[in-house]
Amino acid sequence: MNPADTMAALGDNAPLMLSVLIFLAAGTLAFAVMLGVRAREAVRRRAVRVGLDDSPGGPRALRFSGLKAAQKLVDYATKHYASADTTDIKVLRKRLTEAGIYDSHGPAYFFLARVTVAIALGVAAFFALPLFGFGGKLSLWLFVMCGAVVGYLSPSFYLDRRIKARRLEHQAGFPDFMDLLVVCADAGLSMEAALDRVGRELGDSYPSLAANIHMANLEIRAGRTMTDALEHLGDRLGLEEARSFATLIQQSDELGSSIGDALRVYSDDMRHKRLSRAEEKAYSLPARLSVPMMVCIFPVLFIVILCPVIVRLATGNW
Repeated sequence: MNPADTMAALGDNAPLMLSVLIFLAAGTLAFAVMLGVRAREAVRRRAVRVGLDDSPGGPRALRFSGLKAAQKLVDYATKHYASADTTDIKVLRKRLTEAGIYDSHGPAYFFLARVTVAIALGVAAFFALPLFGFGGKLSLWLFVMCGAVVGYLSPSFYLDRRIKARRLEHQAGFPDFMDLLVVCADAGLSMEAALDRVGRELGDSYPSLAANIHMANLEIRAGRTMTDALEHLGDRLGLEEARSFATLIQQSDELGSSIGDALRVYSDDMRHKRLSRAEEKAYSLPARLSVPMMVCIFPVLFIVILCPVIVRLATGNW
């Protein structure tokens, strides 16, 4: 029977039957979709229970996989580079400590940063230089190598700048630290209590110095001797004055002399050193200004003075 005969047999009921068939098809499709969604949700809940969640942020997600791979890379670099007991690694750990990086994985991060920045700058130079007309193979590869070398050395430059900035802060705040210690010693506080009080007082002015003093207090509370804690403080600050201060406290303790008198004498010495550094900078200012004056000011003065003479010579009007 063809469709025309079927429609003729149904007569007026044909639109109704067609609507019923469409409704049944749509309902079946929706029911199938709902079953699929419920089955997937049930599988996901069971996967969460056994630790195999595939949802975003779960252990099998792309982000988690990337973090896990990065952690493996850091662990590998720590195992093969940071855990070595060579002279270079010791120097690097000392530099990281002076820069305020106390993480045990610091050397690994440093080496990974070197490699990453070197590759990034090299690739950037390789793709960016042809856009600016550097199409020659020799010049292109030369700039790529220069970019990689600069990227390899840039973490070291950043570390040096950070060490220098922190050392200047420590050097500027150490005389104030000694003055406050003298005040606390005259008030009758013990050395541990004086360090704790001075560390809290210097928190706003010299945050890095205050943080290192707080670490020294924590070491003392953990059972380390005062001499060892002050020696570690000097190593973290990177100042010869701090190391001399640790030696002063040790000698005063061993000889039984007054710590207050020793602190007062050493505080006066630190204050004179800070004044000497300020005077040295003031005396070196004229020498530093000579080059800008010769380059920027003297040529203008010569032009202003000689311009009328040159104009009269050119015009012949004397």
